[in-house]
Amino acid sequence: MYDKDFEAEQPSDVSRRDFFIKTSLAAGFALAVQPVSADTIISTDSKGLDAGEVKIPVGKFELPAYRAMPTGAKSAPLVIVIQEIFGVHEYIGDVCRRLAKLGYVAVAPELFVRQGDPSKVTDMQKLRSEIVSKVPDNQVMLDLDATVAWAVKNSGAHENKIAVTGFCWGGRITWLYAAHNPKIKAGVAWYGGLEGKSEPLRPTFPLDIAKTLQVPVLGQYAGEDQNITLVSVEKMKAALKEGKSQSEIVVYPKSPHGFHADYRPSYRKEDAETGWKRMLEWFQKHGVKAS
Repeated sequence: MYDKDFEAEQPSDVSRRDFFIKTSLAAGFALAVQPVSADTIISTDSKGLDAGEVKIPVGKFELPAYRAMPTGAKSAPLVIVIQEIFGVHEYIGDVCRRLAKLGYVAVAPELFVRQGDPSKVTDMQKLRSEIVSKVPDNQVMLDLDATVAWAVKNSGAHENKIAVTGFCWGGRITWLYAAHNPKIKAGVAWYGGLEGKSEPLRPTFPLDIAKTLQVPVLGQYAGEDQNITLVSVEKMKAALKEGKSQSEIVVYPKSPHGFHADYRPSYRKEDAETGWKRMLEWFQKHGVKAS
């Protein structure tokens, strides 16, 4: 499905100074979601953890990522955390720390870095058109491959206990990466797009791979999502039933898109907590269990 020989290099039209800025992770929350809903933000400390920015080699390129892991972790289960359209900002970092507190190595690579810095863009339409729409799926798959390999080699992660989870944009990628990498034992996709028009940079959608998927993926979707319709969700359910992955989809009837994002008005505490519990149970059920 993807070209293994593809190698994304530094864009030639980016100055060395701008490129340095774009290969560092964002501090705080992305500007497109300001002001944040401060009264619902979950803030997880890094006590007992090794947490912070790391650099992952992808060919000649260094991919910035956020990693959180128990200090001195050895043979710990690995969770690759895939960002929303806002990039790897504070919310994604906190998700990594929450997982690390439970005994996981959690790594979130900044998958938009070659196309721009999503944290600095204030206009949602501009964010989608100028950055997100220009990110090739092929590039993403290989960046995730590099992230898995790096985490196993450098972060005490167990090579046979690997899961992936992603939110919004990352939800779609979760389905695709579970189909791409046979080393993945389980996936949990949070309200990711399921179908769409094939394009050169985005040739495949979850609905296209549902019947042939081998890895068990739990899809967590919102009944009041304005973009991902229940019709689309039902199509995906039907296609999954024709396959052998034992994947499942859960719908939260009264929640909107982004119901796990505690820093946004879309946050729904009860469903977010239930979804988190289901995610951990799914990982454990499929052999990615933290001790």
